[in-house]
Amino acid sequence: MTKLQEYFHTDWSAMTGTDWFGLVLTVSVFIILVVVFFWTYNPKNKEEIESHRTMLLDEDEIKSEK
Repeated sequence: MTKLQEYFHTDWSAMTGTDWFGLVLTVSVFIILVVVFFWTYNPKNKEEIESHRTMLLDEDEIKSEK
């Protein structure tokens, strides 16, 4: 093996349940972030996302009026 292959070698049979959980969680979060990224930057969703631009400020104004 080359040094690069040795560095990235994984002994899959030696992985514990915690290792597998961490791997699945990391890959799942990555996939979710990629989906959210493409959904957010899709031009057809721009108007819906822009409508929430001042959502926090609007809630503060509603509370201060009471």
